[in-house]
Amino acid sequence: MTQLPHFSRELLHPRYWLTWIGIVFLYLLVLLPYPVLHTIGCGLGRIAMRFLKRRVEVAQRNLELCFPDMPTSEREAMVKHNFESVGMGLIETGMAWFWPDWRIQKWVTTSGLEHVSHALTEKRGILLIGMHFLTLELGARVFGMHNPGIGVYRPNDNKLIDWLQTWGRMRSNKSMLDRKDLKGMIRAMKNNDIIWYAPDHDYGPRSSVFAPFFAVQDAATTTGTHMLIRLGNPSVIPFLARRLPNGRGYELKMMPDIRHKFSLENELNTAIVMNKVVEETVLLAPEQYMWLHRRFKTRPEGQPSLY
Repeated sequence: MTQLPHFSRELLHPRYWLTWIGIVFLYLLVLLPYPVLHTIGCGLGRIAMRFLKRRVEVAQRNLELCFPDMPTSEREAMVKHNFESVGMGLIETGMAWFWPDWRIQKWVTTSGLEHVSHALTEKRGILLIGMHFLTLELGARVFGMHNPGIGVYRPNDNKLIDWLQTWGRMRSNKSMLDRKDLKGMIRAMKNNDIIWYAPDHDYGPRSSVFAPFFAVQDAATTTGTHMLIRLGNPSVIPFLARRLPNGRGYELKMMPDIRHKFSLENELNTAIVMNKVVEETVLLAPEQYMWLHRRFKTRPEGQPSLY
């Protein structure tokens, strides 16, 4: 059972003071009007490119691997826009944690809520597929405002950040589960709860199979998806929080239930289908996906690193 962090006097210790200063600065920053925040966020991302050289290289390499036919100039432009999204991701985290509901609603439109409502009437629970877009914090907050669910996360090593992210995410959701707590996820879905789950990162060689992802034929892909669908038998609904062009706000888009696409013959088959779903969703806003993560760091035995 996942033990959620709680506020304690320990978090006021001097070793956390710099973190507190950063939190207060972020809180004050997101009080500014959204158009100003959009300008600041994109600018921060462009500045970050000058200092995060290794992450720029990772993003460039990921795009090269996934889209080998994309012209170099187009790929370089996408990296720039991607880092603008990185800057906006920081701003959007503050928005997700600190903005009141009315202010979020002003800047977000939604579509596909009927897919979630229909799935809930079937009382089989929902596995909500939330890919690693840079809008993920804001997307989770907005989704929870309509349909509170349970988030899946990795506890942060910094106890203050761990408490804050849990507090922020539970402003519009029921609870949180450690991403290793598969039994808790299955139990929640059998209680007709919604589980937010991200199957699209490289979590290492354990509990992974190698399946195609875009042009990469052997991307390490979690087998957790197969276990959750096979044992939980939930509806499976992908969703996307997409930032609209020119600072016009956001669209929260829920897709139809894709449970019928999974034959569950084996873990590899499930991974292939899920990666295809992730691909289709990424292509709706490719510049907003988390390309700076080393998605292909785990390789089949005997194969060299791609980075």
